[in-house]
Amino acid sequence: MDILWQYQFRIILLGDSTVGKSSLLKRFTDGVYSDVADPTVGVDFYARSLDIEPGVKIKLQLWDTAGQERFRSITTSYYRNSVGGLLVFDLTNRKSFEHVREWHREVTEHILPHHMVYILIGHKSDLIRERRVLRDEAEQLAAELGVRYVETSAKCNSNVERAFELLARDIYELMKMGEISARDGWDGVKSGLTAKVLYPAEEEAEREKSCNC
Repeated sequence: MDILWQYQFRIILLGDSTVGKSSLLKRFTDGVYSDVADPTVGVDFYARSLDIEPGVKIKLQLWDTAGQERFRSITTSYYRNSVGGLLVFDLTNRKSFEHVREWHREVTEHILPHHMVYILIGHKSDLIRERRVLRDEAEQLAAELGVRYVETSAKCNSNVERAFELLARDIYELMKMGEISARDGWDGVKSGLTAKVLYPAEEEAEREKSCNC
């Protein structure tokens, strides 16, 4: 039996082939790392729950997309039904960094008039000597795209948990502000059987003041 969750967020991982999307997901969901990874064919599915705040459990439905061009027609159908995206590049592969804008533009065009919450991920931070992208460059790109930037290593389990948690928290905060909500015909956000009623911050404060419990 599944653990009860208040909300489900569908998250999609985006980026060139071999940047390490699958290894990030396996580390986050299963706590394991493998040097051997077959290229993703089409889309793979993972899931894990996070406790965002006391009494609020978020189920993350995670979709690992193929980075190869020949699978784009398959993966684009998943863009519209996602609320969050991890834009992943390989810190040792300059071209994968240069392609981030293309991934961001492609997804944005497919989901209009709606928007997606992104985090930019510089992966394989453990390979210090092979590094080809400076942190300053990546942070500048993140600022231009209006997203957070996190450097991760699935091999060393560095910042993997933090990256997914930051994205989930950003989505949840936008829900509390009323900018994102579950809607019919969209799988990006789903409410569970025990959904928490979200109120704007000002109204929440007033409710707490008037609570006599």
